[in-house]
Order: sequence, then C-alpha cells, then structure tokens
Amino acid sequence: MKRRTIGIVLTMSTVLAALADTAIAQNSPVSAALDASLSGAVERKDVPGVVALITDRERVLYQSAFGVADVATGRSLTTDALFRIASMTKPITSLALMQLVEQGRLGLDDPAEKYLPELAGLKVFESFDAATGAYQLRPASRPATARHFLTHTSGLAYPFTSATWRDFKPRAGETYPFGGPLLFDPGERWYYSTSTDVVGRLVEVVSGQKLEDYFRQHIFAPLKMDDTSYNVPEAKGPRLVAQQQRAGECMDGAIELQKPQPGLTIASPIGGGGLASTASDYGRFVRMLLNGGVLDGVRILKAETVTLMGQNHIGTISVPALKSALPRSADFTFIADGRDKWGLGFLITADQIPGRRSPGSLSWGGINNTFFWVDPTRGIAGVIMMQYLPFADSKALGVYDAFERGAYQLVEAAR
Repeated sequence: MKRRTIGIVLTMSTVLAALADTAIAQNSPVSAALDASLSGAVERKDVPGVVALITDRERVLYQSAFGVADVATGRSLTTDALFRIASMTKPITSLALMQLVEQGRLGLDDPAEKYLPELAGLKVFESFDAATGAYQLRPASRPATARHFLTHTSGLAYPFTSATWRDFKPRAGETYPFGGPLLFDPGERWYYSTSTDVVGRLVEVVSGQKLEDYFRQHIFAPLKMDDTSYNVPEAKGPRLVAQQQRAGECMDGAIELQKPQPGLTIASPIGGGGLASTASDYGRFVRMLLNGGVLDGVRILKAETVTLMGQNHIGTISVPALKSALPRSADFTFIADGRDKWGLGFLITADQIPGRRSPGSLSWGGINNTFFWVDPTRGIAGVIMMQYLPFADSKALGVYDAFERGAYQLVEAAR
C-alpha cells in the first residue's frame, strides 16, 4: 500500500512539474511577444483568426487562439477549434502506408498497379495545345511505384498546380482514376499532385479497411487524437471553423464566407485531404514524429522508419516553387525553389535561415492555410491553423513566418 502511495505521489509530482514548465514557457515575456504578434495580425485584419501550438519532445510549450472562427457571426476562435486541414492529411496517409511497408505487406518499389489494376497502362502527355485543347498521349516508360506516389514524382498533378490539367478535357470513353494523364514519366520530376490519393487507395486495398477506420484504429486511437476525423460528429459541429476566402474572382479582397458552406460529412474520404483536426491533436502527431514514432509509451512506427520518411527520396531532383494555375492558391513561394527535397510524405528544408527551422526539418500545409513543421535537430515542432483561401496567401505566410521565429525565440528563452 505504501509503495502504491509513493508511486502516486511521484507520478503527480512529474505531472505538476511538467505543467509548471509549460506555464513558465506560456507566461514568459517571449510568449507575451508571440501573443502580441499573432493578435496583432488579427487586429490588422491580415487573417480572421489563428490557433498556434509549439511542442518539444516532452510537452506543449505554447498554445493560443486569437480572432474569430466565423467572419459573418464573429464567433470566437478557441484552442479546441476544429479545422479542415486538407493536405495536412497527406503525412498521416503516408505514415499509414509506411506501417504496412514495415509489416512487409508491400514494398516501396512495388509497382502500384500490382495492388491497383486501374493504374496499369498509364499514359503521358506528349503534347497539349492550350488554345484548342488538342492533345497526344504516349505510354509511360515505366510503371509508377509506391515510392513515386509518396514523393509526388509519379507524374500526376492538380488542376491548381497545372494549367494543362486545369484545361484538359478527355475524349469520350477515356477515364483517368486520379485526375488525368501524367505530365511526365514516373521518377523524372517532382510535381505536387493527387499522388497521395493513390497512397490512400493503397492503404485501403492492402489493409482491407476504409481510410477512416484504418486511421482511427492504427493512428488516431493510439495517439489519442480524439478530435481528428473525416466526418465531424454533429455534437462537435459548433467547434468547426467556417470555410472562408478572400472576395473577388482573383481572391484578393476582404475575407468572407464561402457559399455554400461544406457539411460535416465527406462522402468519399481520400488520402490527399479531407480530415478535420485541432492544433492539439496535430501537435500530438508531430510530437510522435519528434520522438521517433512513439508517444506516451505507445509506438505506432519504428524509429528507423520515421528516420527513413525524413530522408531525401528524390535524389538529384529538387522541389520547385510552383506557379498557381487557379485563384484558390497563390504561388508556392514558401518553397526554396530548386533546393528543397522531398521525403516519404514531407517537404525537407534545405537552407538554414537565421531564426527559423534547421535544415532537414519536415513540413507541409493544407490549402486553407494550415501549416506545420517538425525540426528533429532542435527537437521542436509547430502547428499553426487558419481557415481561408487562397492557399499561401501572403498575409497568412507572414503570420506563419512570425510565428515560427517567435517559436525559436521562445525555445531559446526557455533553455
């Protein structure tokens, strides 16, 4: 009995010490300056609202919310707000596939058509006439592998990243299961695309489970990401941030509501996007990555697999800063053009910029201006969530930059 009492006291002491450390970081002068930076962006109407979180390997160092969740009603934004995180779904889908790779159920260099017959006989654009829409296709020189889809080197695209895909109209009888013909042969270039939708289908086919079920059982429940899902329960609906966008055809005006607002459910979840989550939940995901695949004693991926995911898997190819082909996204100016690399689900930072993340840091974002980064070298990660279009809006990127710089100032002050 005495041993149990001593154990409880020691456990409580550890918890209280952790809470005290968090309080010190949260209430420091540097934290106050970070608060002022984020709240100032809201007051200037740069962004309608923002939730931000900083974590190290052990605990949350900072979390705050500013502004509104709905520009029409003025509903206050809170730290437990639910955001549609769009392409921040991609790292989760990539991790799910790597769990199956760990189990030997598929290989990174397996042709994807081995599991998805609809990918057999992929075609590549040989020519496309932007004026008339006329096009010529040829067979791909090699099959696309699981690695190609994990690294966005498959040749697929998005209509907002490719004017060819934007304007392409297939001839009668032609079907393309993941959006269109390839822009290039697999493995030749990096191009942001629907590739992770293919990764999601691979997870479903190899595991025999739907994505929502697989994620819940193998990722969300073990990590206690209780607020992350494709379909938002009705009881949680009031916590969902409204979908918003800048007004005007070019999306360059004041921020307003999208019309109509999307519902709480998603008919057909895909690997490339669609999840709703909170900063706290995603903070648990990135903290697991900082800890090499384990969180609170629960391991969901081997440490060596996490390391593998963070390595360059595109060789001498580099990630270009793409031009946008639709107003819903600005140009990808946040990428170090021609220098950054790509791992198995993440952008890999190449440069050291004073006051910001280390080279080798992993990151990505979602089209509604939600972003994260993981810095294994410094042992910290950040999550910042806004909810409006266009993606990579200059004001949103400005808030992101200021937040990241504030995060490193906070960590330095705490040490």
